Amino acid sequence: MVKATRDLKVADEVNEDFGYEPELKRTLGSFQVFAVSFAFISVAVGVFGTYDDVLKSSGPVGIWLWPIVAVGQTLIALVIAQFAARIPLSGSSYQWASRLANPKIGWLFGWLSFSYLAIGVATVNNALASTALMPLFGMPPDEDTARVITVVLVLIEAVLVVASTRLVGLITSVAVGLELVIVVVLTVGLFIAVAVTGHGTVSNLTSRGIAEGAPNYFAIGGGLMAAMIMGIATLVGFDAAANMAEEAKNPFRSVPRAIVGSVVAAGVLGLVFAIALTIAMDDIPRASATDSPVAMILRDQLGAVMERCLLVAIVFAFFGAGLVTVATCSRMVFAMARDERFPAHQLMRRVSPRTRTPIPATLLPVGVAVVLMAALPGDALLEMLTVGGLIGAVLYGAIIVLYLGVRKGLGHQEDAFDLGRFEMPVAIAALAWSVVVVFVLVSPPEALTAVLMSVGVVLAGGVYFAYLLIFKREIMETEPGDVDAFKH
Repeated sequence: MVKATRDLKVADEVNEDFGYEPELKRTLGSFQVFAVSFAFISVAVGVFGTYDDVLKSSGPVGIWLWPIVAVGQTLIALVIAQFAARIPLSGSSYQWASRLANPKIGWLFGWLSFSYLAIGVATVNNALASTALMPLFGMPPDEDTARVITVVLVLIEAVLVVASTRLVGLITSVAVGLELVIVVVLTVGLFIAVAVTGHGTVSNLTSRGIAEGAPNYFAIGGGLMAAMIMGIATLVGFDAAANMAEEAKNPFRSVPRAIVGSVVAAGVLGLVFAIALTIAMDDIPRASATDSPVAMILRDQLGAVMERCLLVAIVFAFFGAGLVTVATCSRMVFAMARDERFPAHQLMRRVSPRTRTPIPATLLPVGVAVVLMAALPGDALLEMLTVGGLIGAVLYGAIIVLYLGVRKGLGHQEDAFDLGRFEMPVAIAALAWSVVVVFVLVSPPEALTAVLMSVGVVLAGGVYFAYLLIFKREIMETEPGDVDAFKH
């Protein structure tokens, strides 16, 4: 108890050292911090949503690109953990770039993060509504219904985030625990079912399936490269814990461990699950022809009850991911607003004295979701998935470039996560991998629309950035945390 109290006091003193009053309540323990990052990743959701794309583009053999992606994303996580261990503040990348490079670069990092997270709030919940919640309750596919459910889900998540950070930690911990149990049970069940019934074969692991003989299979933007999307779309968001650092009890230790541990755990669990699904396929062409091969494989091997259990787990996992995305997006908005670098900053920086949460900043993602659901046609809404992924990949690369430029000025925090002599090899490898990820995302011809939309999102923020430079230049030349001091 004494140690816990001391850790809280030290963490709050760090806030004050960086120029901020500790307004948010520190309630997240080590597992809850881990759950924040793992819930954002959500292995079950990622595999469930993208396994059909792997079967159609590259065939079952495409799952072997997953471990390559897992290693690459772990390298990025190791670099991000270095920052999180030294500057444990809400706003994560915005704070790191503002303090270690300059506030203008920091603003760009913050806007990219906000855009990525705000888009994620809408797309995650829309996927939850259309691919999991509606099928679970036997509702016929309908885009308008899915959009209405999406807005309702985002509003519920926002209310929970506003109510209590402790509640967010509890819900995400339960969702992660359920997801881990279900995925492990299903994986073991599939292996046993194949061994007992003989339906399924290990040879599936090297099969190209319906992609056999496809032209340009090994070409840039071809079928095999497209299979990387399963890992790239799933193993992201592990830095979510860094955005909640001001609510972690011992951020110097728990946040870096959560960042690295979540992506490693997700990488291992996802690979084993994908292998089990692939071996358990009794009819590759039939599985490749459906939009939900995971559900079909489970139904064939384990029965309709286990298929329904998966859908229940997917709903909980989806909801946990959406909840975390709303929470982390609100913290980014709050962090930028308290430095007067976000639109309507006086409103967005307000923290409820009762709940110790930023209410207006939490409601903003709800407004963004409403606009996207009401304004974007179906095709454009689907493109937003790629837009969010591309912005996130560019942001990760930018964070690594920042690290390579400022690493000597990071200093050393006692007992903090540190790569030591491996920092340069890890950082360079992570940067090379980030370039690969961006290349994979932009190489297909159909990605041009997403690229243009991503540029539009950045330019939209550029309008406000120009306003700050012209009318609030002193704000953009002041280090975060010193804005109020500057006024006096």
